Amino acid sequence: MGALGGLGRYIAARLVMTIPMLLILLTVVFLILRVMPGDPCLAMLGGRNVGPEVIARCRQELGVDRPIVVQYLHYLLGIARGDFGISIRTGRPVLEELFQAFPATFELAASGMFVAVFIGLVSGVIAAVRHDTSIDHGVRVLNIASFSMPVFWIGLMFLMVFAVRLGIFPVGGRLDPVAAALFEPITNFYLLDTLLRRDFGLFLDALRHLFLPALTLGLVVSGFIGRMTRSSMLEVLDKEYVTVARAKGLVERVVVLRHALKNALIPIVTVIGLEFALLMGGAILTETVYSWPGIARFLLVSIDARDFQAIQGTVVFIAIFISMVNLLVDIAYARLDPRIRY
Repeated sequence: MGALGGLGRYIAARLVMTIPMLLILLTVVFLILRVMPGDPCLAMLGGRNVGPEVIARCRQELGVDRPIVVQYLHYLLGIARGDFGISIRTGRPVLEELFQAFPATFELAASGMFVAVFIGLVSGVIAAVRHDTSIDHGVRVLNIASFSMPVFWIGLMFLMVFAVRLGIFPVGGRLDPVAAALFEPITNFYLLDTLLRRDFGLFLDALRHLFLPALTLGLVVSGFIGRMTRSSMLEVLDKEYVTVARAKGLVERVVVLRHALKNALIPIVTVIGLEFALLMGGAILTETVYSWPGIARFLLVSIDARDFQAIQGTVVFIAIFISMVNLLVDIAYARLDPRIRY
């Protein structure tokens, strides 16, 4: 009960700290978008030569003619109610557009993080176990190279080699165009929906479309996770309990995975959580290169159209999501290390 109570108090404290952080983020987003160049009404009207009365009516409908303080309070109340406004470009609620695009981005980010964690953990553990050998040096060079290369360059190279030259993978999209036109999604998570429909051929097609974008996104993050894993493992491998485990005659694999890696995971979990949040918000280039219909592409199109309602709603949505991921990371951190709760 004491441990559970300590964890509950810790979660409550982190929730209280999250509220002012979100308020600051919402305020920054509101202020930045109010000083952005471009008139949303002119963008909505398509730049046509219209009279001042039409523009005035448009600004009244959007609420941008009100005092800045009134706009701010209306904005906060709308966010609290889950009202992110109406997209000027599509005429649909922004939250509805985001919920439609979110599964694609989440599927891409989760798959990319799976690739990053697998490559990062494996390379980091191998480098730590083979410390100061040629294997260690080679892994460190590859890790540095992976997060030094621009993600758009990796994506373009993968497209040119594996999609255009070899024809192994598709150029872009989430499904074959003909299949996508006939497919009726249930949750918009295509991997899940194809399984729910029991269409395993379409499931494999969705995997083929997802492979290159996920690999591109995962490679960039894997280097950082690999370096963090190596550093944390080296610190743990020098601990006395690892020496005692080896002295007991335990197999090296058991010593490394059960005794060393388990205790080295605490800082690694933090990095993985933060990187996943960044992948969700920073996949614009990957989604653009692979024509992936996610939140990042929706944001890019909204910026091009000066759709400030959609831009504002998207940035707020991503900020709230990142805050929630950070909260979950803090909880996982406290679960792994009971000392953090106190």
